[in-house]
Amino acid sequence: MLKSISRRSLLTATVGLALVTRMRPAWAQLPPLAKKASYKVGFAQTESNNPWRLAQTESMQSEAKKLGYQLVYTDAAGSAAKQVADVNSMIAQGVDLIFLPPREEKPLIPAIMNAKNAGIPVILVDRDVDHTLAKPGEDYVTFTGSDFVDEGKRVAEWLVKAMGGNAKIIEIEGTVGSSPANDRRKGFDTFMKDHPGMVILASQSGDFARDKGRQVMETLYQAHPDATAVYAHSDEMALGAISAIEAAGKVPGKDVIVVGVDGEKAALEAIIAGKMGATCECNPRFGPGAFAIMARYAAGETLPTFIKNEDRFFDATNAKENVDSAF
Repeated sequence: MLKSISRRSLLTATVGLALVTRMRPAWAQLPPLAKKASYKVGFAQTESNNPWRLAQTESMQSEAKKLGYQLVYTDAAGSAAKQVADVNSMIAQGVDLIFLPPREEKPLIPAIMNAKNAGIPVILVDRDVDHTLAKPGEDYVTFTGSDFVDEGKRVAEWLVKAMGGNAKIIEIEGTVGSSPANDRRKGFDTFMKDHPGMVILASQSGDFARDKGRQVMETLYQAHPDATAVYAHSDEMALGAISAIEAAGKVPGKDVIVVGVDGEKAALEAIIAGKMGATCECNPRFGPGAFAIMARYAAGETLPTFIKNEDRFFDATNAKENVDSAF
């Protein structure tokens, strides 16, 4: 004889099933991308307050136009929360694929998962996320960008040689929680551990912004007037640090050697002028490469989880010949 089921038990079972269903992703694996003549593609930019971001946006927009694709563009204005909302808006608009440069490694995870569950593939450009929370090749297609750890290491190698193995360094970090800030610090700091004469006096975030970099340098230089070198995680912050050094009555390039990352035109001009020592390129022109990766994915190709950009290195030996082609 069948046992009777109480109303409470039935309700509990129904709610439990609903929760399990809601938690189960719509796509156990990466959602596919159909081959079409034209696509509606999202590009959720982090901000537009510096030359690097402007160059990246222009490259993405130009390539989309060249291909005849509709590009849904948003600008998060430096807010991870807004960037999440921007991605969710693209999902609601039914884009075919989303290009995302996540402002920070962890806050953008829900947006990536929302896109996956909606059947929309995501390609991360220029910044990655925490792999313990979202996996390339499983939750998003791939990450294409520079090797940020290697960038930090290359700058460190140059600085050790330029300073003869002895320097007192101020490190101006990028946005807290972002993959380039985390990895550029890791590459630089790890290399310096093998060079005891290269001492990092202080480190603080300048949020990849020129004026913030200037403010941070002013504060840290007042606390550490014996500093002989500055490592900034971006050229914008390096240029801000140069302004702070000059305001303190010192000579950048002589009293304090400044190095950065990005390879922007203003940095190469500063190298030519003798105010900056070196910069490792981080190429912002992602358009052609990013859309080529999208085409490979639509064709059914299994992609590597990291597609590396090859970056050049600039100092006084080659800055002049490359300045005109810099962004």
